[in-house]
Amino acid sequence: MCKDSNKKPYYITTAIAYASGKPHIGNTYEAVLADAIARFKREEGYDVFFQTGTDEHGQKIEEKAAAAGITPKEFVDQAAGQIKTIWDLMNTSYDKFIRTTDPDHEAQVQKIFKKLYDQGDIYKGYYEGLYCTPCESFFTESQLVDGKCPDCGREVKPAKEEAYFFRMSKYADRLIQHINENPDFIQPVSRKNEMMNNFLLPGLQDLCVSRTTFTWGIPVTFDPRHVTYVWLDALTNYITGIGYDCDGTNSEQFSKLWPADLHLIGKDIIRFHTIYWPIFLMALNVPLPKQVFGHPWLLQGDGKMSKSKGNVLYADTLVDFFGVDAVRYFVLHEMPFENDGIISWELMVERMNSDLANILGNLVNRTISMSNKYFEGVVRDGGVTDEFDKDLKAVVLEEVKKVSEKMEKLRVADAITSIFNIFRRSNKYIDETAPWTLAKDEASKARLETVLYNLTEAITIGASLLASFMPETSAKILSQLNTTKRELPQMNEFGLYPSGNKVTDKPEILFARMDMKEVMEKVEAMHTAAQGATEEKESQEDDGIDIEAKAEIEYEDFAKLQFQVGEIIACEAVAKSKKLLCSKVKIGSQVKQIVSGIKAHYSPEEMVGKKVMVVVNLKPAKLAGVLSEGMLLCAEDAQGNLSLMVPEKAMPSGAEIC
Repeated sequence: MCKDSNKKPYYITTAIAYASGKPHIGNTYEAVLADAIARFKREEGYDVFFQTGTDEHGQKIEEKAAAAGITPKEFVDQAAGQIKTIWDLMNTSYDKFIRTTDPDHEAQVQKIFKKLYDQGDIYKGYYEGLYCTPCESFFTESQLVDGKCPDCGREVKPAKEEAYFFRMSKYADRLIQHINENPDFIQPVSRKNEMMNNFLLPGLQDLCVSRTTFTWGIPVTFDPRHVTYVWLDALTNYITGIGYDCDGTNSEQFSKLWPADLHLIGKDIIRFHTIYWPIFLMALNVPLPKQVFGHPWLLQGDGKMSKSKGNVLYADTLVDFFGVDAVRYFVLHEMPFENDGIISWELMVERMNSDLANILGNLVNRTISMSNKYFEGVVRDGGVTDEFDKDLKAVVLEEVKKVSEKMEKLRVADAITSIFNIFRRSNKYIDETAPWTLAKDEASKARLETVLYNLTEAITIGASLLASFMPETSAKILSQLNTTKRELPQMNEFGLYPSGNKVTDKPEILFARMDMKEVMEKVEAMHTAAQGATEEKESQEDDGIDIEAKAEIEYEDFAKLQFQVGEIIACEAVAKSKKLLCSKVKIGSQVKQIVSGIKAHYSPEEMVGKKVMVVVNLKPAKLAGVLSEGMLLCAEDAQGNLSLMVPEKAMPSGAEIC
């Protein structure tokens, strides 16, 4: 439920992260950006609901899980946990973390698919085209860029399969009209122009909404050979997560929050969110979201971050070097409204030293230290003013207004610049008023009190504004000033800090300056260690193992063995043995009991759900008093470690190994 019925609701979402692996700092940027917007909206008095989560179905995940020797569900459980850990590390204040494997979401997707089929928006057909597995998208030849996927730049492969299709053209004119009548619907404007000129105006093709070449997806209830194609599954999370019901019994939360105020997404998936998603909603007779913002990418100097390029930076690595709030500051401040931002180790060190340690950290430390040195930490308004004071107050109050104006337009980087303008002006004010000179003259005591009071007040306002962007730093500053966060409506007035209040007598260093050479040496050592580990792994894989050769056999001898794919449906340790596990293995329509000496390498819980290779026609035998009706195939390395042999691609239980 929404938290406060008296406040105006504000519903913000991120794109749900694809659960195929650890998110890099570019992916993490979106969660931090959404968090900053959500926090500021709360400051403005809105009842915010912030939803994020993970997209967990599709061919890519099925293949990765098979390669890892685990079930797709095990794989996405691990990946979703890793993504959620990173989001939590970055102090994102989401209200819901949805997973597309959540049973209530899956049930609604099935109902949505059936409804759209029953009303004629989805029909059965046949697809032949060029398919990008990582993006899970079909493309025509004309849509490719240099013969490769226009979204990710990877190779595409011809694909041909039976599929269900959505009649996109049925709603195209209605969507064009909506975009024209609602100029803020797609932001920035350049994204709107791209969607109109490249996709909508030339004419929409019908969209493939089911697949049969893999099984890891939400089955179509009336045709279970098909699973729901990723976009009809993933996009609907924005409504299923807040209680949408296809049968019409929506939750009170859905009625309050929908339509969403803001979908925050990366520019690479703008097409899916501004064409497919609105059309799905039109077909469901559900209002469209108020705004979709396609943010730019956070790039390294050599382009978009990619594991294949080896230039990936991760949030937890950066946090180890700089701290959470420094990383938040960097990704938010360095991303322009419309153009891509650049991240590098060198630039982060420069920002750490110039902006965080010098402009902000030094200001807070100097102000508190002077208050302690000259007045034992007591901050009083001495009432003696001059022109410097007037200009300081004018700048502070003007920047407060600018922060609100910039945030209204989602110009987060510009809003942060305005906050730091308060700190810059405060540093200049110290130089203008020279407190150390005033302290030498007893007659200037009241003036010195006023100067330190004005500095403390300016910092209080700046730190309060900073709470949406650098929450931990904001709290530390306000704690050292012995005050609470100033509410946004109170920031139109300068001078609310309680005169006579006492600041801490032990100011904390907020951000320590970093030595560029030392940091780069650590980075180089980290890269060298990682490269060494990779090379060692590759060397181990490439060297191979020689074993003693057995006598040659005729093909007729080999042909006597029957190998099939089995699925382990249950497993437990054999009570009288330290080495044996007893597995129930489904092979086609049969279930065999197989005892294996792999207890040191696999737990019973790990075994369940695995697809394995089985010798099925061995004569049954008893091991430790337990009947075994076959053999699981394993590989063994030079150290005696065992690894179950699993199919590289998804295969049904009972499939022959030949």
